[in-house]
Amino acid sequence: MSTDTSPPNIPVNDKRTIFGWAMFDWANSSYALVISVAIFPLYFNAVMGDNELFSFLGIPVTKTSLFSYSLSLAYLIIACSLPMLTGIADYSGRRKTFMKFFTLMGSLACMSMFFFDGRGTMYLGVFSFVFAVIGFEGGKTFYNSYLPLIVSEDQYDKVSAKGFTYGYVGSMILLVLNLVMIQKFEVFGFPDSGWATRTVFLTVGVWWFLFAQFSFARLPKDYNVPNVEGLLSKGFGEIKRVWNYVMKQHNIKFFLFSFFFYIAGALTVIGLASTFAIDQLGFEADELIFLILLLQILGICGAVLFAKISEWKGNRLSIILMLFIWMAACVIVYFIHEKSHFYFIAALVGLVMGGIQSLSRSTYSKLIPEDADNTASYFSFFDVTEKVAMVMGSLSFGIIDQLTGGMRNSIIALVFFFVLGIIFLLFVKVERGTA
Repeated sequence: MSTDTSPPNIPVNDKRTIFGWAMFDWANSSYALVISVAIFPLYFNAVMGDNELFSFLGIPVTKTSLFSYSLSLAYLIIACSLPMLTGIADYSGRRKTFMKFFTLMGSLACMSMFFFDGRGTMYLGVFSFVFAVIGFEGGKTFYNSYLPLIVSEDQYDKVSAKGFTYGYVGSMILLVLNLVMIQKFEVFGFPDSGWATRTVFLTVGVWWFLFAQFSFARLPKDYNVPNVEGLLSKGFGEIKRVWNYVMKQHNIKFFLFSFFFYIAGALTVIGLASTFAIDQLGFEADELIFLILLLQILGICGAVLFAKISEWKGNRLSIILMLFIWMAACVIVYFIHEKSHFYFIAALVGLVMGGIQSLSRSTYSKLIPEDADNTASYFSFFDVTEKVAMVMGSLSFGIIDQLTGGMRNSIIALVFFFVLGIIFLLFVKVERGTA
């Protein structure tokens, strides 16, 4: 029986395939907005009570530091497991299979949050959140790896921005529907807003799973290699081969160093902005939701805007410009105490929120060898860098907050990450890699 591992010919720049690819962002961004940013942080803050120290697994924590540490645990798990999984996926041709696995994990984890209703069920709530993060980030890695396979290099920035745009639009639609459920809970037959909020978590899981089916139907099929022996060792071999290449390539290596630092700062700000707005500025739920919708709208504009700037002046300059905006936002946040001022900062962050992630993905795609068929392994280094960065960012945020008793000190410390990101990026020349 043949064990040819060569991938099938994949049509490039096919509109149907690109639409299917972008719909995965539409599907899983429901988690990114509703669970990670908008409703779950508010719900977690409300049902966990006061922010005094309490014990979790025998460790004294506050509810804000517990939320931060939960993120760190999730990213640590995914960072440790992804390289081997992507190596196996590349060798066995099962990229889509892994996307399906992580999608199912994440959607079920969101649904299980329905049963989290306070400190009595906090272990269920925390670990459901952790598995939702793993499902989202794991699926995203294999999703990202399709980009250099389905479009030509001149379309990377545009199509990457399209994916993030789909994600922002889809997640905003679901968020608005969820808000109606919570605000008008009696119309939907819920006894109170708590029941409605917990039902929201069910809708996220269903939305994520159902819309992902568009992607699974239209993305290239897996080319399963039958009866492969020693799959684990083969997967490790794929990762080792890519690692050896990456370590020899100046541009990829320095870009990953740069990405590690600046994405640590960016993702920490995005992930914990809601907590800061609630604890430090006293934002109410309706004010926070309006703020988040503003972020999403500007995120769409920013992804498109910086893709255009990249076409005009190149990826590197476009990213550096965004990093200066990120630094300015952190410095200003340290000094503000009025809600009205925070809306201005939110506008700045929204403008660069989509752009920094979209252009980072497309820039890395341009550094991968043009004839590479093991793109999942390449993107595992990109995504593991992101996960480890988030671990460092969220851990440092939580530790500084707990030691100094102030989230503002944690935010100003993030400026250091953006500065290092710029320094390493100055050594990168964005050009297509060759094997």
